[in-house]
Amino acid sequence: MTTTVTGTREAWLSARLALLEEEKELTRRSDEIAEHRRQLPWVKIDKQYQLQTDAGIVPLSALFRGRSQLLVYHFMFGTDYTAGCPSCSSIADGFNGIFVHLENHDVAFWAVSRGPLVKLQQFKKRMGWTFDWASSAESDFNHDFNVWFTPEEQVNGGIEYNYRREPPMPEPLAETVQQWELKGSEGPIAQIASMTGTDVATYTRDRPGVSSFALHGGEIYHTYSSYARGLDGLWGMYQWLDRAPLGRNEEGVWWRHHDRYGV
Repeated sequence: MTTTVTGTREAWLSARLALLEEEKELTRRSDEIAEHRRQLPWVKIDKQYQLQTDAGIVPLSALFRGRSQLLVYHFMFGTDYTAGCPSCSSIADGFNGIFVHLENHDVAFWAVSRGPLVKLQQFKKRMGWTFDWASSAESDFNHDFNVWFTPEEQVNGGIEYNYRREPPMPEPLAETVQQWELKGSEGPIAQIASMTGTDVATYTRDRPGVSSFALHGGEIYHTYSSYARGLDGLWGMYQWLDRAPLGRNEEGVWWRHHDRYGV
């Protein structure tokens, strides 16, 4: 928790000007890193991914919709989920006002999840979202881009997420929501998993991420992916909280689906 310090307006201004130099340096460094992202080599995609959309089953190329660039948010909504991940949902709450600007700047935008399309459509309606959302349930898309893993990979230490290999998950893998409740307590991951109607193992086989693609000469290229804390900059509420007097001021999992506060 941030320690409160009081002082004069003059003392505040002096401290603020010193902080301003740090913020400017951070901005300059961020610009440099953005340039480094653009310098990554492009990797041609040879696999023919088929995705389920409101318009039917389409190839990955159809998601570009005449644009040369595509941004995909890998939304955690597995086949067994009853609701989307609340963290991904909080990030997605910021998509509605953004995607129209991207689309008018030669950038297509989609969320993609493994969940069945009908579940995604129902949850999208519940949340009041209008951005495009596709299901990759019948393809290897999520697995190939390291945002979904098999139970066997989970048990045997075969998960490589955020460019790191994870240790095997201890057994037993599955604990139901009811079992957590009977134990009388739950950790943060279990708490979030329960909001999606799943157990810890099922919930954590899906992961969040963002990937960028380019369409050039009729070929699709993968240009960038980021995961875990690499998504912080896309999580709008945290950018605001970082500027609030008490900052993030967190103790455990406090966020919910936006229609579940006070319930």
